[in-house]
Amino acid sequence: QVQLVESGGGLVQPGGSLRLSCAASGSIFSIDVMGWYRQAPGKQRELVAAFTSGGSTNYADSVKGRFTISRDNAKNTVYLQMTGLKPEDTAVFYCNVRFRSYSDVTRVYDAWGQGTQVTVSS
Repeated sequence: QVQLVESGGGLVQPGGSLRLSCAASGSIFSIDVMGWYRQAPGKQRELVAAFTSGGSTNYADSVKGRFTISRDNAKNTVYLQMTGLKPEDTAVFYCNVRFRSYSDVTRVYDAWGQGTQVTVSS
């Protein structure tokens, strides 16, 4: 079983910054993909930023130049540094990890964090 623990959300004024963290723990043989999604009220969950299985990064167009994703492989942790926050960034942010377990390394599992609220408001 794998657990994802997120932290770092909160209330911030427009133009401000926040840093989200997501630590994965449990029976993890390897991690293929780590990333962040968000879901605003009344909207579908959308990709914000992610590391692909090849190690490159993908960003939503709306956050390019403002958000930066990074990871610490030794700690199985992914971060999202958010700067220049706008009211439209307000959403619940979810960490997503696709991993292989020691119990079956041929299968890719999908895990989600519990979500952390980010509110951008003056």
